[in-house]
Amino acid sequence: MLIFKICHAGEWRAAMRTGVYDGSAKDRADGFLHFSTAKQLMGTLAKHYAGESDLLLVAADEGLLGAALKYEPSRNGDLFPHLYGPLPVSAVKWAREIRRDAGGGFVLPLDPA
Repeated sequence: MLIFKICHAGEWRAAMRTGVYDGSAKDRADGFLHFSTAKQLMGTLAKHYAGESDLLLVAADEGLLGAALKYEPSRNGDLFPHLYGPLPVSAVKWAREIRRDAGGGFVLPLDPA
């Protein structure tokens, strides 16, 4: 199954150079990388990225993340995937731009599941 990380394009370019994504400043402060399931994506974007641009949706294969991946209660008691360690680029299936529609709403890349 795929899980999703929202990040800024510049952060992802740095990860591609080093082979690992160490997370955003928020991730590092919290001690884990915040991920979302496909169903949780729009809520995550609205809550945490409303005024942001230059965003990518990074799809990772949860089966390649091992014991460092844990599902924990968060917003509204939903279980969210949290990665306690860096994200290896080798576990990523794809990274695609998150666009905005004419009204400013987020448009997810095709096939987010």
